[in-house]
Amino acid sequence: MSVALETPDVTYFKRYRMEADLSLPPPPVPFLPIGFAWIPWSAELNDTHAAVKFKCFRDDLDGVVFPNLRDADGCRRLMREIADKPGFRPEATWLISHGENYVGTVQGIFDRAGTGCVQNLGVIPSYRGQGLGWALLLQVMHCFRRFGLANTRLEVTAKNEQAVRLYRRAGFRYRKTLYRTVDALTYALADIDWMV
Repeated sequence: MSVALETPDVTYFKRYRMEADLSLPPPPVPFLPIGFAWIPWSAELNDTHAAVKFKCFRDDLDGVVFPNLRDADGCRRLMREIADKPGFRPEATWLISHGENYVGTVQGIFDRAGTGCVQNLGVIPSYRGQGLGWALLLQVMHCFRRFGLANTRLEVTAKNEQAVRLYRRAGFRYRKTLYRTVDALTYALADIDWMV
């Protein structure tokens, strides 16, 4: 069961570490609906990635589990940290645009063992349900395969059942259960419908 556990001072959120074998037959080629476009990483778009990330997660479950995602400055700091990591892969870091609007984001990192790590895959709520999350996931997986990586990994909050289903559909399997603590005040102040 994926409910959050609570104590007087702390709430625990169950998270899954999931992995996919990239040596298996490749996932489908990513495509975007008409009117949407891939925007590759460039340093000038760092703040744009942060702004999209903020819009994706500020009113979402992960905004509670990771409070920096509920804060625009926190998202900017996070993007700077990701871009400064030794394993950061610009080729696996994308935005999706729709006209003048940026509506989805994902970042890719290689860890020390040579595994591709999917980071902060998100789609702005008003653009969900159009296959954009699926396209972002496939895009980063194909980038990792082009670099010859055998595995990819991500973490997801268990209560985010839609994301868990998406990742399983792409071949990700559970490898480990983790728990993330959130102080009770942060949890109590989060006014998000899925908690009821």
